[in-house]
Amino acid sequence: MVEKPQPHQDTPAPILTLADWIGDPVDPASFPETKLRWRNDRAAATVELDKLSDAEWVAHFGRFEPLPGNLEKSLALRYHGHQFRVYNPEIGDGRGFLFAQLRDDRGRLLDLGTKGSGQTPYSRSGDGRLTLKGAVRELLATEMLQALGVNTSHTFSIVETGEELWRGDEPSPTRSAVLTRLSHGHIRIGTFQRLLAHDEPGHMRELVEYCLTQFPGPPPPENAPDRDHPAIRLLHQVVERMADLAASWMVAGFVHGVLNTDNMNISGESFDYGPWRWLPRWEPGFTAAYFDHAGLYAFGRQPEAVGWNCAQLATALRLIAPSEGLIAALERFGPLYAEHLRRRWLWRLGLKPQGETQDGALIAACERAMQESGEQPDTFFHTHRGGRAQSEELARLMEDYDPVLSPHPYRQEEPPQSMLIDEVETIWSAIDERDDWEPLLEKVAAIRRAGEAHGAPPEPAAQDR
Repeated sequence: MVEKPQPHQDTPAPILTLADWIGDPVDPASFPETKLRWRNDRAAATVELDKLSDAEWVAHFGRFEPLPGNLEKSLALRYHGHQFRVYNPEIGDGRGFLFAQLRDDRGRLLDLGTKGSGQTPYSRSGDGRLTLKGAVRELLATEMLQALGVNTSHTFSIVETGEELWRGDEPSPTRSAVLTRLSHGHIRIGTFQRLLAHDEPGHMRELVEYCLTQFPGPPPPENAPDRDHPAIRLLHQVVERMADLAASWMVAGFVHGVLNTDNMNISGESFDYGPWRWLPRWEPGFTAAYFDHAGLYAFGRQPEAVGWNCAQLATALRLIAPSEGLIAALERFGPLYAEHLRRRWLWRLGLKPQGETQDGALIAACERAMQESGEQPDTFFHTHRGGRAQSEELARLMEDYDPVLSPHPYRQEEPPQSMLIDEVETIWSAIDERDDWEPLLEKVAAIRRAGEAHGAPPEPAAQDR
């Protein structure tokens, strides 16, 4: 394991310490063409790749020629997972792989992973490809989430690949692409579930130590049972990250759509975007996936779904850790979620938190106001930011709050940035029908400007951890 971050360009990829059992070497697909459509130089600058020429960029992120001094062979990662609460041992990276690992400008280990890069041993009947529309949708989702303070993967690169793809859930044939994401790791809850299913306690211990080293977090509370056990420490960290992730989605009005355990990154980072949606109105039963007939992953059920997934991680860790400590870690999810929700809600309103009871009453009143008015959540938060209440109840509740706003002209603009499905379809239609990328680029620029106005959400206080 790597104990201390080193300059990332000279550091051997740490995943190699686990490579012989965590993934399978694979080759990328050979595409008819590689046309660069998006390069995220803002993200690339954090890992010193922003100086690549377009030709070099396409060589690495269209043809996947290895980065110097990095992984010589890409790895399709192995994992299992609960998919809509049904356990599936037949999955893994089916249309992507881990391409490289780098250190960012803060010393953190980051992965460059792919989507649509070709078939792997886990593709089953799939073609291993990604539609260009799917890549565009992921770019829009990650940019909007980042602007709203959500810990998310970054859409690093989109290269159109010149193939015609047939899909049953959208007009076909449709254009193809390969996407590269920059993410703080790709270790999933399903990675641990696979080790339990195969009864591999030695590898489980190695993976726990790897995660503690590469994704460090705060220690468990002083009174937590078995707090010094590595697996217990890891579960405490994951529970806190997942509680914050669930809270951040709720405050953003975002519906991920497919909260399976193989889509849950133990770093607490939101990633792998499929049928996502933003709320057109505050509706707890709103679903994103057309195939989610029971509403298992509806907007209002997301915290419960994320907590359930944490319980599956705890179940896997029972292979090497005592139950009492695992249960104690899981019991923190609810209180942590409530605290993160309060912190993030007040941040988005531009107000300084006043206390659990007072803040809770304000949040409940905001939810009632959105449900009664039908106002879109982005509009509600923009309108009420800084205590600009429009109803007597909210005005009364907000009068004791201090605004914590920094000046930015975006706050005076109407309407605020949002990401509703009609606008997404309009942006895609311009690309699909006229090969016009300007609406997409303009939207990304506008979202980033909104993100500058929002700023980063405050970190949780030490006593809340």
